[in-house]
Amino acid sequence: MLKQRILTAISLLPVVVVLILYAPLSWLALMLVVVVGLAAYEWAILSGYAGRPARYGYTAVTLLICVMLYISGLHVGWNTLLSVLAWVAAAWWLSALILVVFVHDSMPRPLKSVCGWLTLVPALFTAVAVADARAGFLLWMFCIIWAADIGAYFAGKAFGRHKLAPVVSPGKTWEGVAGGTLAMIIVAIVGWFWLTDRSQPLLLAVCVLTGWISIVGDLSESLFKRQAGVKDSGTLFPGHGGALDRVDSLTAAAPFFWLGLKLVGWHA
Repeated sequence: MLKQRILTAISLLPVVVVLILYAPLSWLALMLVVVVGLAAYEWAILSGYAGRPARYGYTAVTLLICVMLYISGLHVGWNTLLSVLAWVAAAWWLSALILVVFVHDSMPRPLKSVCGWLTLVPALFTAVAVADARAGFLLWMFCIIWAADIGAYFAGKAFGRHKLAPVVSPGKTWEGVAGGTLAMIIVAIVGWFWLTDRSQPLLLAVCVLTGWISIVGDLSESLFKRQAGVKDSGTLFPGHGGALDRVDSLTAAAPFFWLGLKLVGWHA
């Protein structure tokens, strides 16, 4: 399984890097819309929608929401729209953390549907906004998430003793969180020296907090998968599961990272 995960990651990495750093922003945005569409279909499965028509319907509604918000952004201004989406996402992820810690019973389908929109839609817009501000920062955010995930995996395997969320995700440990934190701090510092003029040290705090909040995204999806009785959201990527499995951390990290950049006053 680990070998398969590594091979899949190696094959996807160049595509992601090229899209972020070299492709036009419209191409990156279109690819992210496709990913959100795939993830929405998988979320419909986790929410209990039976049959493809209902799942396609949920996916279509998700994309329609994105279109309506895009049109709204043209009228009210992107900064206003992004600020609203980011703060809504912040409230949602605080709620998601409470759900992970305290609520393990299955939720009704309408509530799960709304949770899916709160998870996917703000992440789409804020990720594109980060890339629009500076493509290197979006790649930096991805690297922080990857470092947190990889560091947590190997530290958990080697030293894991104390369960982080045993009911929701039995494999995750506090030792893994510590290993992931160390890895993402290293990546945060490298990116800070490489991508900035180092006049805003608070960016380092934003990066670390972004890595931590990405863990909430992972745990949140694990909660919904456990309620649905499945191990992975899909089978799109061998060894990695579905599209939602690949972007669960990103969905939490992107709104927070954009909001953090705004709050510390970063500018290109």
